[in-house]
Amino acid sequence: MKLKLLIYLSIFLITSTSFIVSADVLKRRDEPASTVLEKRSGSPNYEHHTSPPKMDSFAKPSSYDKTKFKSDPVYPDKPYDVEAQVEIYGGKKAVPTARPWLELGHPLYDEGPFGAGYNLIGRKNLVRPQLTLFGDFRTALAYNDNGNAEVGQIATRLNINVDLKLTSTERLHATIGPFDNGNRFTRIEFFGSDEEEEEFIFDGVIQTAFFEGDLGYIQAGLTDEYPKYDLPIAFGLMPLFLQNGIWVEDAFVGISAAIPSRNSPKLDISNYDVAFFYGFNEVETPAIVKANGELDEHAADIMGVTWFADVGRGHLETSYGYLDDTRDANGGFDYHSFIIGWTKRYKGKLSNSVRFLANFGQDPDNNAIQTADGYAILLENSLITSKPSFFYPYFNFFAGFDRPQPFARGGTGILKNTGINFETDGLTGFPKLTDNPQDAWGGAIGIFNMFFPSGSIVFEVAGIFPYGGKSDTIAGNEVAAGVRYQKNLTHQWLFRSDAMISHRESNENQQGIRFELRYKF
Repeated sequence: MKLKLLIYLSIFLITSTSFIVSADVLKRRDEPASTVLEKRSGSPNYEHHTSPPKMDSFAKPSSYDKTKFKSDPVYPDKPYDVEAQVEIYGGKKAVPTARPWLELGHPLYDEGPFGAGYNLIGRKNLVRPQLTLFGDFRTALAYNDNGNAEVGQIATRLNINVDLKLTSTERLHATIGPFDNGNRFTRIEFFGSDEEEEEFIFDGVIQTAFFEGDLGYIQAGLTDEYPKYDLPIAFGLMPLFLQNGIWVEDAFVGISAAIPSRNSPKLDISNYDVAFFYGFNEVETPAIVKANGELDEHAADIMGVTWFADVGRGHLETSYGYLDDTRDANGGFDYHSFIIGWTKRYKGKLSNSVRFLANFGQDPDNNAIQTADGYAILLENSLITSKPSFFYPYFNFFAGFDRPQPFARGGTGILKNTGINFETDGLTGFPKLTDNPQDAWGGAIGIFNMFFPSGSIVFEVAGIFPYGGKSDTIAGNEVAAGVRYQKNLTHQWLFRSDAMISHRESNENQQGIRFELRYKF
C-alpha cells in the first residue's frame, strides 16, 4: 500500500512540476539595503526607502519670523460640531470589535509601530511573541424531529482557540472543545417522545494542535541571508479546508507544504499556489467505517496535492488525492479522488461555480460493497443584483452517479454547501435532507437578504430525487422548506434561528426549530 502511495504521488508531482517549471516564476527580491535612510526602531531594513528630498540650488533656507504667520481662525458664532465632522465622511466612525479573552504581548490588530523584536534565531526573523485566547460560546434551544427521534433540548458548546505567535511567520495553534466529545455536546433533553437524561461533558479534547511557519524565513534567521524562495509548512493535528470544504474539511495528524504566489504571464495566470499534504491518523472519511457504522479515524492514510489559480478572470482549483486503507482484515477500500472547480462572474449578472468530483479505483476485500466509487457534478449560481452584498437569489443544482464521497470530511456529505436544508447545526442535531447524492439529482433555490447593518434572513426550498425513485442509500424523494434568521445583538452577541420542514416519500417526515445565542470573544 505504501508503495502504491509513493507511485501515485510521484506521477502527480512529475506532471505538476513540469507545468510549474515552464511558468514564469516571481522570485523574492535580493538582499535589502544595508542602511536605513529614515529613523525606524525595531523594524527590518527595507529596500525601497527614499533619501530626503534635495533642495533646488536657487532656493536658500530662511530664518523663522513669527510676524509672517497669523493665528488660526476663530468662529465664535459657529461652535465646533463633532457630529457634523463625522457626516463629512459619510457618517463613518469607529466600530467596536470583540477582543480576545487573553492578550499577552503585542495586542491583536493594534495601531502604531511594533517596536523592537528579540534576536533569538536571527536578525532577519525576529521573535515577537504574542499569546491570544479567543473563540466562541454557543447555546441553543431546539426541537428536532428527524423522523427517527423526536427531542427537545438545550445544548451548549465552547470553542477555545489558543494562538502563540513566535515570529511574523511562525506560530503554534491549538483548538479545544471542553464541552463536547465527537458529535455529542453537553445538553439537557427535557421534552419529546425520545428524550433522554441530561449529559454533561467536560473532557478538554484537543481538536487541533499544530505548528505553522515558513521555511524560507526560518532559514533567513539562521543563516542571516534571504533565500530566493518561500515555503510555508504546517505539521501536527492540523485542519485542512479545500474546495470550499466540499472535498476536504477535516483535522488530521500529518504535514503539509505549499509553493505560494507564483504567476505565468504567458498563460494569463496572475497568481497560483500548489499545496501538498499527507495525513496518517485521525483521518475521517465516509468511505472507511467500523462494523457498527461509525467512522474509523485510525484506519486510513491520505495524501494529495491541490492547485489554485486565478486565470482567465476566474478562479480554477483542481485537486487529486489517494486514500490508503491500512487495515489488515476486511480492508481494500483504497481509492483515488479527483475534483476540479471553476468560479467566475459573467457579464456582471451571474456568479457561477461548477465542480466535478470523482472517486475511482476502489476494490474492497471479500467482494464487499464499494463505499467510494462514483462521480458528481455541483453547480452553484447566484444573480448579481444592484446590492450584491446584501440581496441575491441563488439556485444550486447537483447530479450524482454511483457512490461519490468527499475525500476527508467527517459526518457530512458533499452537499453541505448546496443549501441550508442540507446542513445541520453542529450542536443539537438539527434535521437535514440526505447530503450525499448517490444515484440522485436535485438542488436548492433560495433568497438571501441582509438588513443593513446587522441582520439577515434566508428563505429556501430544496430537494433530492434518486433515479428511479430510490437508491441504495436514499429510500425515496425528499423535499424541504427552510428559513434562517440572524441578528447581531452587539459586537459580541449574535442571535440565530432556524426552522425547517421536510416531506420524505419512503421515510418519516422531518421538522425542526431552534434558537441560538452565540458569544464571540
